[in-house]
Amino acid sequence: MKFFIRRAIFYIVTAWAAVTLNFFIPRMMPGDPVQALIARYQGQISVNAVASLRRLFGMDVHETLWQQYIDYWVKLFHGNLGVSLQSFPTPVSTIISQSLPWTLGLVGLATIIAFLIGTVIGIVLGWRRGTKWDALIPITTFFSSVPYFWIGLMAISIFATSLQWFPQGGSYSIDATPGLNWTFISSVCYYGFLPALTIVLSSMAGWILGMRNMMVTVSSEDYVTVAHAKGLRESSVMFRYASRNAILPQISGFALSLGFVVSGTLVMEQVFNYQGIGYRLLQATNNHDYPLMQGIFLVITMSVLIANIVADIVYAFLDPRTRKEG
Repeated sequence: MKFFIRRAIFYIVTAWAAVTLNFFIPRMMPGDPVQALIARYQGQISVNAVASLRRLFGMDVHETLWQQYIDYWVKLFHGNLGVSLQSFPTPVSTIISQSLPWTLGLVGLATIIAFLIGTVIGIVLGWRRGTKWDALIPITTFFSSVPYFWIGLMAISIFATSLQWFPQGGSYSIDATPGLNWTFISSVCYYGFLPALTIVLSSMAGWILGMRNMMVTVSSEDYVTVAHAKGLRESSVMFRYASRNAILPQISGFALSLGFVVSGTLVMEQVFNYQGIGYRLLQATNNHDYPLMQGIFLVITMSVLIANIVADIVYAFLDPRTRKEG
């Protein structure tokens, strides 16, 4: 229990530090978002509305920085992330809620598939090293060393441009009406196949190599030798003894990758013109939309922390040694 209490305190302090930095960093950046908004609309917004806009963005000059900080926390607890500059007056939470499901559905599912396939293949390659299956290692090494955006560009060139099997970009067909209907769902799967394939190919190799190396390390441990001496089946020794310990570093890496799923694969979404959260972040950066950037960074940070909490819990159950004091 003390292990979980210590980890809970650590993550609470980390979350407070992340939110605090998220509050101060935009205020330390050059430029005035209110004046930028007025200039953006070129006279459509009256200069008399400056005071109201500053209160709206939580930058009221009549309030102290401490009072703005308290107001920021109050708004967070009410789910208020502010108003987007580039999509004024649309709330930041609305934009994130519209983009987040696309990233979670595509990048999240592709990451899980890559982890599962890569881990299983890595277990087999590490357990049966020195066989013909080792021929897969150079192939996986190649995909792990190639930038994923290059794989995406090659996928577009081959499957979209030359063969014309898939579209070059987008999230779904313009003819499909968004909703829980087969036309829309099939269109989303069709448009998302190449981006998902890019993520799986580029990330699966890392899981394979990592799991294989750990399997090679643990296969010479005493407990594996004892399991063989007991006459247990080879598959039982491989999965119940060797892989259970070898997978521990993979769990930590997988938790981090799940946390960064929320940020999306920014370059990949740009290559495929996919309307995920990474694409929104790039737009916000280009348009100096500080409230939207601030909201997206906060969501990314919280997702990484939550993923690490889940990893700690799973890690503690897989390896009881982590729960021991000291």
